[in-house]
Amino acid sequence: MQSSISLSLSSPSPITARSNCGVDSYSPHLFFNNTTTPNQLRFCGLRRDAFSGCKSSSSNNAIRFNQLPPTNKVFASLSGNGTPSKGFDYDLVIIGAGVGGHGAALHAVEKGLKTAIIEGDVVGGTCVNRGCVPSKALLAVSGRMRELQNEPHMKSFGLQVAAAGYDRQGVADHAQSLATKIRNNLTNSMKALGVDILTGFGAVVGPQKVKYGKVGGTETIITAKDIIIATGSVPFVPKGVEVDGSGYIGLEFSDVYTALGSEVTFVEALDQLMPGFDPEIGKLAQRVLINPRKIDFHTGVFATKITPAKDGKPVMIELIDAKTKEPKDTLEVGIGVDAALIATGRAPFTEGLGLKSVNVQTQRGFIPVDERMRVPHLYCIGDANGKMMLAHAASAQGISVVEQVSGKDHVLNHLSIPAACFTHPEISMVGLTEPQAREKAEKEGFEISIAKTSFKANTKALAENEGEGIAKMIYRPDNGEILGVHIFGMHAADLIHEASNAIALGTRIQDIKYAVHAHPTLSEVIDELFKSAKVVGCVSSVTPEAVAV
Repeated sequence: MQSSISLSLSSPSPITARSNCGVDSYSPHLFFNNTTTPNQLRFCGLRRDAFSGCKSSSSNNAIRFNQLPPTNKVFASLSGNGTPSKGFDYDLVIIGAGVGGHGAALHAVEKGLKTAIIEGDVVGGTCVNRGCVPSKALLAVSGRMRELQNEPHMKSFGLQVAAAGYDRQGVADHAQSLATKIRNNLTNSMKALGVDILTGFGAVVGPQKVKYGKVGGTETIITAKDIIIATGSVPFVPKGVEVDGSGYIGLEFSDVYTALGSEVTFVEALDQLMPGFDPEIGKLAQRVLINPRKIDFHTGVFATKITPAKDGKPVMIELIDAKTKEPKDTLEVGIGVDAALIATGRAPFTEGLGLKSVNVQTQRGFIPVDERMRVPHLYCIGDANGKMMLAHAASAQGISVVEQVSGKDHVLNHLSIPAACFTHPEISMVGLTEPQAREKAEKEGFEISIAKTSFKANTKALAENEGEGIAKMIYRPDNGEILGVHIFGMHAADLIHEASNAIALGTRIQDIKYAVHAHPTLSEVIDELFKSAKVVGCVSSVTPEAVAV
């Protein structure tokens, strides 16, 4: 039997679709059989008709990072959970216990609200159980493998390392163990604070009314002063690829599998790889993450059909032009192809939620909300509203909603929410790309400037022999406003938060440039970025009073 790694983005049943995850907002079902790594892995954006007549299969030898069987158990509160408003069972009911629902629930209890959360699958949703959490375990493995396999890199430290290898089952166990640990942490944190965890499929049945229970079985109706929809999203395979196949998902999994010895092919609908990134960062990332690795790519095309290898014939991938829809090429990719990863994005999970009972109409499946996450009679956070399909964005939106429910107005600045791609090296970003900033500047009548720093000038990066990378900032020279920051380099995902917090707090460059950074640390890359900016205006943000020590 041919060895394989099978990765799919097939849609789970409605009950399994509880998540608020994103950069990671994806849920490839990962199968690791006890065999050798495949030689080739194809990453394609497929049209829906490529799957006609196909049925899912499973293997008894597979380790699945998948949903656990749902139960009807209702977890009792372990501590006080507030007193509900008069006439209601709860102050707040949250449908969906992914990262977004979890963040909202914890903040609600902190505010003294009696809170329940309804989960149809398992706590943590897609992000924790099938997406960004287990994938980070795989990326941790690939990072270490890549370093150990880089003989010149190891010799530069004076280290000699024998041939590196890995145990497939051990890798799978690491990812499964991490997902289980994080899921238990989330569950226990809610139970400890007294959040009522109600298990079953949740739906709105009218203003301030929710039902939950097993589909086709007994259902319970509860009332709540406020309701939050946090049901997340499900895998999406469009008829024509609208979301790139070389975005976060494709890049991260190409990093994993090339490190483990696989060959990868990208099939990208848009005219360039990594279209969602700042163009300058994207070009550098392509030079480092794609060109020197065993990765082939085709841009401006859809993959319409894959014919598996059979009787000695190679795998055939039929491509059409993304714009004209005319046949363009047929790839013969050899008989060693083991899997296709469909990395075409996600669709909101909003079917069957009873939205019509409160006169809510979806738009392309998304629940349209205002800047305060409101729709008539309820709130919606996370992937289901489509504003920013990232796990931490969902959590931030949930906290913002709880602030409003508690009587304090709050509007989340989505331009301050960072994103990251956990490749080696990493990519991170916050705010506007350079083209977006230039468009905004032209429309509103102001100038922009660009500041850049290199990891090659950073002592800590050089000590690690990781000098490849840059940090880039787009800003207004007239007032020091930070419009966007983009980083490619070692630990970029950790470094971005100083910039994102500056944007969130309205801190100007002329103030933050005086902040002190420990030496030698990677944080000095950002320190030098701020210091290199040239601000001509005198506008300053509020500076706290000095404290004598």
